[in-house]
Amino acid sequence: MRNCFWKRLGRSASVRKRSSPPTRTANSAKYAAAIFILLVFGACGTSAQAPRAEKSADNWPCFRGPNRLGAAPADCQSIPLEWSDTKNIVWKCELPGRGASSPIVWGDNVYVTAYSCYGLEAGDPPANMSKLVRHLVCVDRTSGDLRWKADEPSGDVAEHPLSEFLILHGYASSTPVADESGVYVYLGRGGVVAYDHAGKRRWHTPIGGGGHTWGSASSPVLFENLVIVHADPDAHAIIALDKSTGEEVWRYSTGDGDSWSTPLLVEVDGRSELVFHHSAGDPAGKVAAVDPRSGEALWQCNILKNYLCPSPVASDGVVYLLGYQRAAAVRPGGKGDVTDSHVNWTANRGSEIATPIVHKGHLYWTQSEGGIVCCLDASSGEMVHQERLRPEPGRIYASGVLVGERIYFVSRENGTYVVEASPECRQLAHNRIESDDSIFNATPAISHGQLFLRSDRFLYCIGEK
Repeated sequence: MRNCFWKRLGRSASVRKRSSPPTRTANSAKYAAAIFILLVFGACGTSAQAPRAEKSADNWPCFRGPNRLGAAPADCQSIPLEWSDTKNIVWKCELPGRGASSPIVWGDNVYVTAYSCYGLEAGDPPANMSKLVRHLVCVDRTSGDLRWKADEPSGDVAEHPLSEFLILHGYASSTPVADESGVYVYLGRGGVVAYDHAGKRRWHTPIGGGGHTWGSASSPVLFENLVIVHADPDAHAIIALDKSTGEEVWRYSTGDGDSWSTPLLVEVDGRSELVFHHSAGDPAGKVAAVDPRSGEALWQCNILKNYLCPSPVASDGVVYLLGYQRAAAVRPGGKGDVTDSHVNWTANRGSEIATPIVHKGHLYWTQSEGGIVCCLDASSGEMVHQERLRPEPGRIYASGVLVGERIYFVSRENGTYVVEASPECRQLAHNRIESDDSIFNATPAISHGQLFLRSDRFLYCIGEK
């Protein structure tokens, strides 16, 4: 096992059905890229050269991978069922701080973010907030060696205040997004930063200074020439920036700052839509869509509650949404209020944090507490099965990832659970890295038949060996 190290800066069921003819939808994959964050970095590096990317299936360029479905490509199915300190860990790389953001992979670069020097312990006084440092780390995918690291102190930026909720995930929860032009990171109150693949900062754009005791979490989305961020807690808006310059192109008001989910791009009859959780209005849990090119409102419906963390997913022309104690299925492509025309069903079941996996007509997710895996019928909204994980996992903040007919669920403190992707949710394995007693908050990434897993201390490459 290879290691790379540098000095660390901190430690550590009622269902209501709707009917209407379906509309064909496909997830837009052209420029695809749980729980909360804030990051800001500086740059280091040399020449600006994009890393090698053999084919699109090699890349896991954003939160939950291509199309944001959390599913490994068909030619990337060789993830091990089991691992431990002494089995199937190809390499591990020590990180400069904590973080709940997911790793991403572009070519032979693995990117992940972290934070240090503030917010590591409850009671850290606000006077120390200026000591906060964020890091963007670039690691060689094949060796685990550090390629470059970009650091930037918080300085005078007024961050989200430390709270009992925010400390559970910290100031590095937004997953970066990458394409051939570089890497883009949403910094919460600190705005959005763009880097090239050599670590040189290209631009930085402030976006607003709102605040929430739970911090920031939504991850950026790339669409054509735009970087789009759902900055609900920070700016009460979805904001689109020019990918080349960082200049603001459009802004759409979202309301009350109670949504941390990442938007989803879908395409309906040749029309692109950006679907997102909307925290404005009464009831507060709306779902809405805008034109990703212009920010023009397309449709909305009132189907969820507030406290919106899970991100939308889509399959076979339907968008599925989970929220606190609610689930729903909506057909995109409508106009105006579609509550009575495009909602297939709603159910009094939901997810507090994790985004579901949609697979062969079912939705799968874990409750954040209680160790329960849920399986919902995607056509009806009926709960099919619930299975308790063993041993007790404690809290689960990461979303599952699908590899073939297996789903990998990462718990915060008790390892990774592998479950059969079938309505019985049969548990296949439980994997722990005993030497790492830190928190695992992040959803894994998958590339080249390997799984990339991060904790508050290390980035791991897991593969057959």
